[in-house]
Amino acid sequence: MIRYFTAGESHGKSLVGIVEGMPSGIPISSEYINHQLWRRQQGFGRGGRMRIESDKVEILSGVRHGKTIGSPITMMIQNLDSPKWREVMSIEGSEKGTEKITIPRPGHADYAGMKKYSYDDIRNVIERSSARETATRVACCTVVRKFLEDFGIFIGSHVLSIGSAAIKDRGRIDRAIMKYLKASCGAYKVAEEADKSDLRMLDRNMESAAIALVKKTRKDGDTVGGVFEILVTGVPVGLGSYVHFDRKLDGQFAQVLMSIQAVKGVEIGNGFHNSLRLGSEVHDPFKLKNGRITRKSNNAGGLEGGITNGEIIVLHAAMKPISTLANPLKSIDFKTFKPVKSRYERSDVCAVPACSVIGEAVIAPVLANAFLEKFGGDSLIEIARRYKRQETFNKA
Repeated sequence: MIRYFTAGESHGKSLVGIVEGMPSGIPISSEYINHQLWRRQQGFGRGGRMRIESDKVEILSGVRHGKTIGSPITMMIQNLDSPKWREVMSIEGSEKGTEKITIPRPGHADYAGMKKYSYDDIRNVIERSSARETATRVACCTVVRKFLEDFGIFIGSHVLSIGSAAIKDRGRIDRAIMKYLKASCGAYKVAEEADKSDLRMLDRNMESAAIALVKKTRKDGDTVGGVFEILVTGVPVGLGSYVHFDRKLDGQFAQVLMSIQAVKGVEIGNGFHNSLRLGSEVHDPFKLKNGRITRKSNNAGGLEGGITNGEIIVLHAAMKPISTLANPLKSIDFKTFKPVKSRYERSDVCAVPACSVIGEAVIAPVLANAFLEKFGGDSLIEIARRYKRQETFNKA
């Protein structure tokens, strides 16, 4: 099964990722990964760090002549800002002369991390808890994403709301999305259309309102969150399982999305809205279309009992406002135990567009492992043979 690890600090020399369990024969390139890294860095409301870093991946192992070879894939992303932090982030030597950070930011991992690891310097928490880590996650998961695309499974996303600026005419947006989904790249066409927007919003009128809100928020020294939607097309019926709690895909999707910094809520399909309606209004009736079983609606978001049901997977994630404010909240200096204003560490005003791209990435290993569980093999050729055989059986 596929798993990945990330390492590195926000202002260290580099970020490193290892992907283990990838089948052989999957075409992959640095250019393909770098495009996803570029997408992660976009969006109106990003901070100064994005003007410094221009993330590029270097593949160090596991790929030969443009294809995976079955061994662990190691990747590295250089932190271009690291030379300025050489003394602060020195691997060896003494901490003498280095300023210790003792004022935690409300809403951040600062306080809890400091207490957990018995630090007297919050810098140790800041460096690893930073969302900078997600650059490596996107790189690792993009390799897995390419595997899924080789079987016609495509992932896309768009932003539904920034703060109070939310899409109101959902029917019109859904009609546009259904048109995009007819493209050969399925849900990724939605992502491509969303990428044309500074806030990855498909509703251009609402985008204007959202941009105005981000501008006001920046002026006020504050931050703003939002909600994004992830779509997955081309998923076969039967991935996942209902027999054990930890094999249910909806639970696994929720876990990886909630692992993204600042994501505090996840919804499958129309989950929260469905709780307000009757069962007769919620569940998706079956129908026959051109001899194939399909549904009249997709309120379940493509998952029933923790298993894919052949419909489009629909996931929503809510990102809280970033906890580093230019106009800081009240805090306590743990060196003097006196009330003070919180520290300001360089930060974004709004990172919801970037978070949606990260969301696309992190669900790929969940899908890929469920896919391998059903159609597994050690090489792309072997898996394709089994997948084709299963598809032929389903059509019979």
